[in-house]
Amino acid sequence: MFKYLKRANLKFICHTHGKLVRGHTQENMSEFCMPSKIEIDVSDQRTQQILFKSLKHRVANMQADDLSTAVVIDNGSGICKAGFSSESAPRVVFPSIVGRPRHLNVILDSAIDDCIIGDEAVRKRGILTLKYPIEHGVVTNWADMEKIWKHTFEQLRVESDGHPVLLTEPPLNPKKNREKMTEIMFENFRVPALYVAIQAVLSLYATGRTIGIVVDSGDGVTHTVPIYEGYALPHACMRLDLAGRDLTDYLGKLLMERGHTLSTSAEREIVREIKEKLCYVASNFDEELNQCLLRKSDFDELYELPDGTTINIGNERFRCPEALFKPSMLGQEVPGLHEAVFQSILKCDMDLRRDMYANIVLSGGTTMFRNIEVRLQEDISVMAPSTMRIKITANPERCFAVWSGGSVLASLSSFQNMWIDSSEYDDMGPSIIHRKCF
Repeated sequence: MFKYLKRANLKFICHTHGKLVRGHTQENMSEFCMPSKIEIDVSDQRTQQILFKSLKHRVANMQADDLSTAVVIDNGSGICKAGFSSESAPRVVFPSIVGRPRHLNVILDSAIDDCIIGDEAVRKRGILTLKYPIEHGVVTNWADMEKIWKHTFEQLRVESDGHPVLLTEPPLNPKKNREKMTEIMFENFRVPALYVAIQAVLSLYATGRTIGIVVDSGDGVTHTVPIYEGYALPHACMRLDLAGRDLTDYLGKLLMERGHTLSTSAEREIVREIKEKLCYVASNFDEELNQCLLRKSDFDELYELPDGTTINIGNERFRCPEALFKPSMLGQEVPGLHEAVFQSILKCDMDLRRDMYANIVLSGGTTMFRNIEVRLQEDISVMAPSTMRIKITANPERCFAVWSGGSVLASLSSFQNMWIDSSEYDDMGPSIIHRKCF
């Protein structure tokens, strides 16, 4: 593992949220912290990636019942990912959905307060009305959000007061929302310690980088976030209220044009499944559309509905995700994904732009469309200066990148003094979140 590192003759200078640790070498690697600045005598990213993989392997030996092990919860608009900081993958992954009976005479044996959470709600969607408590990345229903957190701890089979908790949040999250989540965690769940980290920063950590621009697109919102030495640059962030849920709605409309009406909240989940299984990004939309007209049968796919009937999906497969690059297809006057990346980079200091172009990282479920990285690179290349080298990283596991980065961050010994503990909360109240998590 360390053969390459030894040959590189590394010298480390690590800054973790302002905490400086010097002099780490191969011999004392067990105390090495996640770097946000690394001085090395090689120029590529391979060394950082090896360090990151080594760190993940080392912390995986910790036990989940150790009180120092944190619970890491990535609450996405569509999917909740949760697990322990000692592990390399989330233990629990379920839809961020709360389901309630459509009719008053329906009895839910396993429900609490007449509602069902997550996967069970999806399975019983035929008799339920489904609601998402997070819309466009922001919590809009705190009562339901609390139910999802309670369900998370139950699924992990731990008491909430037994472990520190690391939560994730989008960039530019409203202050009142940050304070509300802090209040609920300390007042209702009695957590011993809390930290809230920006999702895009964690995604970058998951690739072994600390400098780059993250394109984070989930179910509810899309962000382009330039990051320098582990810190997001808020003045250069861009937010698009265009993400997976909007594409699901758009695909539903396209299918309706074909004669398939899937409009209820339960049927909407079917449309989402069709989107995730069959849709892809065209390298050249106009050319793909022409080819589809000439060779229609080559593009058609059959999808079997729960009742056994099948529907035919044709050019909708690439027309749906095209809206990421042409939001006008949804009636939105906002930049396309490639334009948002370009504009974010232009807002960065001139000296940082080359690094940003060379380190574009995709994160989130809506970036999982086949061929999206190829299309994004082609479109950005048209706008960027010809002297810039453009490189897009699209790791296969990028739908879990935020959680993975949070798991590693919460495991670091150098991070442990960053937690907000209950005594600090008692002294300062919910506003402590703004002083310790930024």
